[in-house]
Amino acid sequence: MLEIQEKFDTSGYERIIEAAGTNNVHITEAIDCGKSVGFIAYAYGADRTMVYGYDDGGDLMLCDGLVRSVMFKSVLKGIETMIFELPDDLMVNLRKLKFLTDNTNICENLDSFMNGCASCKNKKVN
Repeated sequence: MLEIQEKFDTSGYERIIEAAGTNNVHITEAIDCGKSVGFIAYAYGADRTMVYGYDDGGDLMLCDGLVRSVMFKSVLKGIETMIFELPDDLMVNLRKLKFLTDNTNICENLDSFMNGCASCKNKKVN
């Protein structure tokens, strides 16, 4: 069963933390049958969450779950903006999933974004 959970030991992620240039990077991993199958690396600021890296193994739904888990935690902290400091090849799935539009690397109004999905489950499919 797939679980998405914060990893409190950042060993194995030193390269990402070093590249981020900050020591307050958090790592959330996707765990399936005890094995890590993906991760997202991020840090909270006063008014934004910065995403420094992720690996979804090419799975679009895993990308969605990892990003939404960080969005949710950000909203709980009162943060409404996520900035993705990623290479272009990692932005493709974020644009496919509509987290980002056009050539921007910023996702704003996280609370509205998360609540927008709540109405989807109430829509009837014809």
